[in-house]
Amino acid sequence: KSVTMLFECVCLYVSRVELDPHVRDCVQSYTQPWLVVSRRSIHRLHSFPRTDANRVLQRQTFESDVEPDNQEQEKSPSLPALCDDTTRTTLTCSDFNLRVLQPDRRVESLLRFSSPEELDRFNLEARNSNRYGELFGLYPPIDEVQPSIRPIPDCPKEHFGQRILVRCQTIKFEIEIEPLFATMALYDLKEKKKISENVHFDMNSDQMKGFLRAHTPHTDPSTLARSAIFSISYPSPDIYLVIRIEKVLQQGEIGDCAEPYMVLKESDALKNRDKVEKLKNQAEGFCQRLGRYRMPFAFATVNIMSAISSTLERDTSDTDSINGRSSMEKKGLPRRNSDRFSIMEDNYILSGFKPAFTTCTFIKQEGERLSDEDLFKFLADIKRSSGQRRVKIIPGFLRLEVSPVPETVPGCLCPELIPVKPVSEKNPRAVKEVLEFPSSEVYVPHNIYQNLLYVYPLRLNLSNRLTSARNITVKIQFMSGEDPSCAMPVIFGKSSGPEFLQEVYTPVTYHNRSPDFYDEIKIHLPARLTEKHHLLFTFYHISCQQKQNQTGSLETLIGYSWLPLLNNDRLQTGQQCLPIILDKLPVNYSLHSPEVPPVKWLENHKGLFNLELQAVSSVQTQDSHLERFCTLCHALEGKTIFPIRVGDEKISENMFEHELKLSIISLSSSGLEPLVLFLHQVLDKLFRLIMQPMVIAGQTANLAQIAFESVVSVVNSLHNSQELAKDHQGRNCLLATYLYFVFRLPDTQHEIHTSAGTGGLMAHPESRYSTLTRATATTVGFMLLQSRIRSSSNPDIPAPQSPEDAEVNNILGKLISRMNEYANAISYLHFSRCLLFHEELALQMVVSTGVCRENVYKYAWFFFELLVKSMSQHVSQLDKKAVSRRNRFSDRFKDDITTIVNTCVFICLQELEQAEKVNISLAFFLYDLMSLMDRGFVFQLVKNYCNQMAAKSVSMSTLISMRLEFLRVLCSHEHYLNLSLFFSNPASAPASPSPSTSSQTSSLCSFQDHKIAAMFDLSQDFKQRHYLTGLLLTELSTALDMESEGLVTFNVLQQKAINATYSLLCAHDLDQRCSRPEVKAKIAALYLPLVGIIIDSINYLDFTGTALHKSRKSGGPEEDPDSITPINQSVAMAIAGNPFNTLARNALTGKTSNMLTAETSRNLLMCFLWIIKNADQNLIQRWNVDVPSSQLSRLLELLAICISCFEYRVKTHQSLLHHSVTFKKSLVTARLEEALLGGIGARGEMMKRVGGNDRTLGQRENLRWRKDLTQWRQTNDRQDKSKAELDQEAIISGNLATETNLIVLDLLEMIVQAVPLADCKDNVVGGVLKVLLHSLTCNQSTTFLSHCFSTLRALIVKFGDLLFEEEAEQCADLCQKVLHYCSSCVDGNRSQACATLYLIMRYSYSSASNFSRVKMQVTMSLASLVGKSSDIHEEYLRRSFRTILAYAEEDTEMQSTQLPSQVDELLRNLNSILSDTVKMKEFQKDPEMLMDLMYRIAKGYQTSPDLRLTWLQNMAEKHNSRKCFTESAMCLVHAAALVAEYLSMLEDHKYLRELCLEESAVSDDILSPDEDGVCSGRYFTESGLVGLLEQAAELFSNGRLYEAVNEVYKVIVPILEAHRDFRKLASTHDKLQRAFENIIQKGHKRMFGTYFRVGFYGCKFGDLDEQEFIYKEPGITHLPEISHRLENFYSQCFGDGVLEMIKDSTPVDRKKLNPNKAYIQITFVEPYFDDYEMKDRLTNFEKNFNLRRFMYTTPFTKSGRPRGELNEQYKRKTILTTMHAFPYIKTRINVIQKEEFDLTPIEVAIEDMQKKTRELAEATHREKPDAVMLQMVLQGSVTATVNQGPLEVAQVFLNEIPADPKLFRHHNKLRLCFKEFILRCGQAVEKNKLLITPDQKEYQQEMKKNYNKLRENLRPMLERKIPELYKPIIKPRIENRDSFKRQSLRRTQDENS
Repeated sequence: KSVTMLFECVCLYVSRVELDPHVRDCVQSYTQPWLVVSRRSIHRLHSFPRTDANRVLQRQTFESDVEPDNQEQEKSPSLPALCDDTTRTTLTCSDFNLRVLQPDRRVESLLRFSSPEELDRFNLEARNSNRYGELFGLYPPIDEVQPSIRPIPDCPKEHFGQRILVRCQTIKFEIEIEPLFATMALYDLKEKKKISENVHFDMNSDQMKGFLRAHTPHTDPSTLARSAIFSISYPSPDIYLVIRIEKVLQQGEIGDCAEPYMVLKESDALKNRDKVEKLKNQAEGFCQRLGRYRMPFAFATVNIMSAISSTLERDTSDTDSINGRSSMEKKGLPRRNSDRFSIMEDNYILSGFKPAFTTCTFIKQEGERLSDEDLFKFLADIKRSSGQRRVKIIPGFLRLEVSPVPETVPGCLCPELIPVKPVSEKNPRAVKEVLEFPSSEVYVPHNIYQNLLYVYPLRLNLSNRLTSARNITVKIQFMSGEDPSCAMPVIFGKSSGPEFLQEVYTPVTYHNRSPDFYDEIKIHLPARLTEKHHLLFTFYHISCQQKQNQTGSLETLIGYSWLPLLNNDRLQTGQQCLPIILDKLPVNYSLHSPEVPPVKWLENHKGLFNLELQAVSSVQTQDSHLERFCTLCHALEGKTIFPIRVGDEKISENMFEHELKLSIISLSSSGLEPLVLFLHQVLDKLFRLIMQPMVIAGQTANLAQIAFESVVSVVNSLHNSQELAKDHQGRNCLLATYLYFVFRLPDTQHEIHTSAGTGGLMAHPESRYSTLTRATATTVGFMLLQSRIRSSSNPDIPAPQSPEDAEVNNILGKLISRMNEYANAISYLHFSRCLLFHEELALQMVVSTGVCRENVYKYAWFFFELLVKSMSQHVSQLDKKAVSRRNRFSDRFKDDITTIVNTCVFICLQELEQAEKVNISLAFFLYDLMSLMDRGFVFQLVKNYCNQMAAKSVSMSTLISMRLEFLRVLCSHEHYLNLSLFFSNPASAPASPSPSTSSQTSSLCSFQDHKIAAMFDLSQDFKQRHYLTGLLLTELSTALDMESEGLVTFNVLQQKAINATYSLLCAHDLDQRCSRPEVKAKIAALYLPLVGIIIDSINYLDFTGTALHKSRKSGGPEEDPDSITPINQSVAMAIAGNPFNTLARNALTGKTSNMLTAETSRNLLMCFLWIIKNADQNLIQRWNVDVPSSQLSRLLELLAICISCFEYRVKTHQSLLHHSVTFKKSLVTARLEEALLGGIGARGEMMKRVGGNDRTLGQRENLRWRKDLTQWRQTNDRQDKSKAELDQEAIISGNLATETNLIVLDLLEMIVQAVPLADCKDNVVGGVLKVLLHSLTCNQSTTFLSHCFSTLRALIVKFGDLLFEEEAEQCADLCQKVLHYCSSCVDGNRSQACATLYLIMRYSYSSASNFSRVKMQVTMSLASLVGKSSDIHEEYLRRSFRTILAYAEEDTEMQSTQLPSQVDELLRNLNSILSDTVKMKEFQKDPEMLMDLMYRIAKGYQTSPDLRLTWLQNMAEKHNSRKCFTESAMCLVHAAALVAEYLSMLEDHKYLRELCLEESAVSDDILSPDEDGVCSGRYFTESGLVGLLEQAAELFSNGRLYEAVNEVYKVIVPILEAHRDFRKLASTHDKLQRAFENIIQKGHKRMFGTYFRVGFYGCKFGDLDEQEFIYKEPGITHLPEISHRLENFYSQCFGDGVLEMIKDSTPVDRKKLNPNKAYIQITFVEPYFDDYEMKDRLTNFEKNFNLRRFMYTTPFTKSGRPRGELNEQYKRKTILTTMHAFPYIKTRINVIQKEEFDLTPIEVAIEDMQKKTRELAEATHREKPDAVMLQMVLQGSVTATVNQGPLEVAQVFLNEIPADPKLFRHHNKLRLCFKEFILRCGQAVEKNKLLITPDQKEYQQEMKKNYNKLRENLRPMLERKIPELYKPIIKPRIENRDSFKRQSLRRTQDENS
């Protein structure tokens, strides 16, 4: 709605009297235009065309987003022979003919360039085409609330809560016999308050309305409404819509009248037709006779939340499309900070639901329960009992539709019945807006004219009067005098009648002498109230029954009462209790209260009539303090006659000044709500008092100081209130709105020239300021005063004048006359030196003291913005040509400003709790002064600030933080660039840098003036030339270099510094004035020192969240994070050859406290890339020549980091929902450009362009990209993004990744072109190549890759000799990266890679003469590639081979050479390797088979150490991915052995010979170390060897084989000692220490592998048939697990029903097997050691390392059963020997030998007893005794009830001495076992005695008793010895004692016999 509507025009019969001064001021406040200060330059920004404005952003193609065309179906693997047949050398096959394939499209320009310069020029043009202009438009907004943006406050507007539209569809009863009338309103049960006015409507048919025609003079369209818009500020589940039904008064109680409705049914219509007709006739009679009176009938209730909850959608993202107004305007409402509301706001959003239809039933109204108290009791009962309360239901229903309010509502009327725009051309049925009575305070200042009074009659008590008055009604009239004709038509009518009435009657309760009332009378108050205005109440008894022959009146007068509206000039509201007069009303009764006149009173003047008055008025303050203040202020306006009356006291002229001051002081004591409601008027009056000297009693009274203090007090009160909202800078929103829109200079001149007492409206001339929403004063005056129509969209559209608006013309005439007077006043102002408001204000700020001064600076923002706005108005009135900028303001004012600024700085340093806000306020103040005052003066203030802010008393971080925020605000000034770029040299810098339009074209100092490199340094000279930029960059440099004072503080500080710079560059990039390339080049030159700062801060950049260390060589999906081995980064870098040792740096030093966060690092790098992109290219190139090599290498490192930081991540719909990436979607932050331009920003524009005509985007653009307007944040956790949104984000991030990489590529090209002038040519080229290769490792778009490969080819052409001669590692890397892209599924990538690979071959053959090395590197690269990747696309790779072959065949220059044939041979070899890969692919799901195949391939390369090493590494990676760390380590140890052997052949070192393994042998006749291209990789060096071993050690550590770590380092240490590498030795011994500590801590807790014997049987297995393997599985793997795995895999291979698992471990009989089936037998095996081995294998590790023999047991009996009695139970032990020892480079090894031996029953018993004895000994002698474990073992040993327990074993085998002498030894051994067993049992019983708790004593006694019993039972058997075994030993002869040997104790054969 328009907030500018002057509602006074609706008073139809308003008296033609002048308005009260206060009403006049309010009307003026509500109708005058907003005064908004705007700057011309900011508006001018729109006139510049935006770069790329019409370009649609192209979707970049990334391989990670592309699905391969022909995904091959997974084949079931065939099972070739993979046993270790050492006669085979390779599995390769090259039967696939490449020539049958069709080659890809060739790169046309590959060989056509005559010179490198031409090639460079061609590449540059290609790179520069189709680039996106604004880099920051592609970057997600930074995650912060920008301090440099002052949020524009909300425009003052009418308050609405959340709005719902209620439409009555049907009121239906069983019978229709009479007209019925409905009233609905909202009630809040929790607050027990009515929260809306009444809405009257009816659904009567024309026939029913005809009954009342005699009582309805006419019907206004507005009274026919059946729909209402309710506003709810504080939604709650306890809000009910109550609908009351009334009928025309008739004879009888309510129950009697309702009975026909309850008895007669619609279904019996025919039967009851006569009855219904009779009732209808009766009703018609009552209507004609009593039609003006109503009686209560029924009511219904609807819970609003319940009605809409079924359709309420909690997702509010679509809110705005349904209801733009409620959700957005709700935001601007200052909310109460109560718990109640915060809960409601979260849960009850009434704007996103679908229309709901609700039907409710009617409840009969009880005549004694009509009051609101009764209603609330009823609602509470309903809520408590869920509607089960016993009530009388009247059959029928009410059907309502509840829906959100649409954007426009045709025929909508506001509460004053004024149409709301847009007005429909047709005349639809009206929809009424319902005035809300919020359940709690709403703090929104008035800004529309509203003047309503609600009268609520409550109850009348005539029970003591002995009369027949029983049917009582009250006639209510609003009187402007005492004559009956003075009744004013200002009472709002009800339904189907006139809009306004002169009188209204309350409903009648039949035969009730003390009726309660529930009616609401709504009155439109006149603008000016006088003492004569009063409410007149006339009480009547109504005769319902017409007596025979009686023609008298229906009404019998009971009495009168009245209520004057004004009491001491104050509107009377609240509860009243009035007496009733019986006599005729006395003369002048209205001038007195009802207590005064001496007349006849009912019941002796007792108060009998209770009522309540409630005013909703924007002119009646209803607060004593405010009324007193306003009255006294208006008394100053002219010649006032003293004494004046204020309230109930009179004030003389002498006391006037004192009282005025008191009223000013007491303003802050007024209530918060009235103070807020009339805030604009109060502040206007206070500012007028500050400006205007008053003449009181002939004395000049200066009220400025006290008025200023009152302003400060009001500002303090509003800020301290918890109820009022603040913005993110702590500014009170109400005050900010007042300053931005409402405040204008006090109109003191008007007062001087106005005669006293003329009154009239204030008028202002055409302003030079732009206005928002409201038009200028003259146009507004005419349009708004003529209009009765308020607009919600365009308030400037006038409407025809209505004839009733006589008052309007009266106002208009005065308005025009005042215009001329004000214009004269302004001209007077120009030529007379009177006091100016900004000077008075600054003076008051300076001279303020005490608490006032403290609050002035505490809320400095308010006074600064007040100063600025008043200064702006002053400047706009000056003649700009006549008055120079320097002379705009007086010297005294400048001195005051200097004092204020110095005071602010002092407060920042002394009062740290206020410092941040004061600092920001000061920054904005100086920012504003830049546009108004002499800039030299402002720069002097800035300089003073910087000098003072270098104080030592405050911590450095606090100072930097404040200075940064200060500078960030200043640098966001629209003329910042002009001010920074103006000076060409320090000498020309004037004392006052005045604004110059030529600054855009002023040139930078030429390159020749000083050395180029100096332009990249933050020198003193630079700071002088570019003052503000120099300050900002100095702070950034300081923040990055300062010592940390705590990690959080430091990170925040760095983030502030970087974000300040980032925001500034972002603003330049998106500023339309700076769109031209030459302008951007100048701006970039301004920031060149930033490049140096960023290069110096490279150690602080955090890119750990990026993918620098993730190699995409595999081309596969990203690994599971859990599967990545935590290898020490320094080791990994030594092996993997990272472009720079960046990761090693971080890994070794640890992440220091000075590290930047990943997000901040990205922001800083964006600044760097922007400068490089936009700076003059020649300048950058010359700088590359000058820059030292150390800094150049750091620059290259920085470029590698940039590539990693901005790598594109897969942005598919699914992946985004589950994968949070470094490029995280930060909270949506407003761009600086948006604060300046009010636009949606480059990114927003682009989002629109990308999305095309997406309707949802258009609705949400404000929310998504303009946080400064919506205050809405989107978090990264949002999981409900639409596919369109995700696609848009993917397009933008794809373009960002492409553009950033292209910028890096541009710089690399410039570096390369500067190489011929550099000293260290090889280092530079190598460094550039490393960065390029690193970029190929990352996920790149096709666009970038085509340019990158072009650059690579140019590098090969220009510097091939360097690459192929000296950089062997880089040659290998290059080949591998290029080959990887040869397998790409994207045609363009493949085409470029093929061209590059062919050029490498061609150049190495023709120029470098080093083709053999390239052949070797390509072959190794392919082996590595296919070995590591699980999803290599061999069809694409073969097509690439064919394309390369086509290049060789089509290259006419090389046809005469051997190159084509050599290329052909190489490609055949590569094709062979690829064929091996196809086989590997078949076994991806059978890891053991896959490793066997890889093992065979590695063995096949016995003659090629490089390839062998590559395949061993491939195996290591495969093991690593399966977390088989030990096997992975063994692969690397084998690889290291290969390297060691090669190195020892070159140079014999003892420390190298120790590692040579027999299996790795390569001999001189096979390999010549001098052969070119062989063993040339990075690993075939001693450092490579150490790297491999260190990685192996790390993997052993991960596998918990810490002892093996020691063994590996035993090999490393001698090498390091030989190299005297003490740093690494220190690190090595540190790792050894950790390994040994782990052994100590975890030695006995480690779980090593579990082993199984797996046998394959059946011809379906091919060569695996009858093969047996030992499988090593992870610790604690159960037999069913491996069984299930193998069964699943081979079932898929053979199909269902073919495979059978053999469950036992008995030998398999081939004859019994089905030849059509396959069988697998799996048996658990344990490592087996002979007794002599056990002496050396003492530790857990030793028993699990170097294992070749395994054993499993099979129980059997002679009868063939597996189990039997003790004396017949045999056991077979099977010992298996493997080909290699575990752990090995594979997890399964062939069994090569099997031994078996059987144990007799007594030997089985001996083994069992030995085992029990060991268990007892272990349980008894544990370091930490475990009572439970001990008791379990003990119980199984001594309890007699155990089956086959020790006693039974003894009775079976020891009861009798065996007859067979061969068993004597076994018998004796078992007897000795039992002796030891019983001894251990005794020890265990005693040990248990020490461990038991008191409650286990009986248990211990029982245990002891069982033990004694067992010992006694065993004693005879244990004491029985076999005599033959104990013959005496022959004593040795004396002479032989010296030669006594161990073997003398062994019995000889003779002795035994």
